[in-house]
Amino acid sequence: MINSVGLVIFDCDGVLVDSEPIAIRVHVALGAEHGWPLTPADVIERFVGRSSAAIAEQIAERVGSDVAAEWTRGFEARHRDEVDAGLSPVEGIEYAVDTLADLGLPTCVASSGSHDKMAHTLGRTGLHDRFAGRIFSATEVAHGKPAPDVFLHAAARMGVPPEHCVVVEDSLNGLRAARAAGMRSFAYAGDLIPPHLLEGPTTTVFKSMRDLPTLITDTP
Repeated sequence: MINSVGLVIFDCDGVLVDSEPIAIRVHVALGAEHGWPLTPADVIERFVGRSSAAIAEQIAERVGSDVAAEWTRGFEARHRDEVDAGLSPVEGIEYAVDTLADLGLPTCVASSGSHDKMAHTLGRTGLHDRFAGRIFSATEVAHGKPAPDVFLHAAARMGVPPEHCVVVEDSLNGLRAARAAGMRSFAYAGDLIPPHLLEGPTTTVFKSMRDLPTLITDTP
């Protein structure tokens, strides 16, 4: 092993696939239709990085459980349609994942999304085969992000102690989960969240996925 890193855990949305703008756009539209006006900033703060169950709970608290159920169905349908219309991998992610594989560093995915959703988005972008058999969902654990459960679950399934895992995230809730799990994190600063808001203990903020392998291999 080139350093103390034994496993690289990738989030999915916003890290592997550029799906966060789609999700934000759909939630803003649904909020307008169902009586809860939301700005993109509201969606980022409240929903991004959280499981569908946690999002549905917030919606139900605001507009009732019946509307929340309709909202969830609408989100799933519209999100799928927009993914099919033009979802792309995050720029440079294929290079990053393939370089880590060439270096002998194990990788996996641990996401707030469901397995069906990840199968769709990763499959649509040609990334699924790179992680087949090593994809973990918050639906498998008791608590979604910002709780550490899904990252600890992934580490246990992959047989790597948490202290030897690093997490690649793009959301505040995901970074909080990584820190709670005792894992070093690499925060991908795309276009949604200002880089300074991603900063925190045991976290390295970076702008290009092509830089990620070097950043990880330089980790003590």
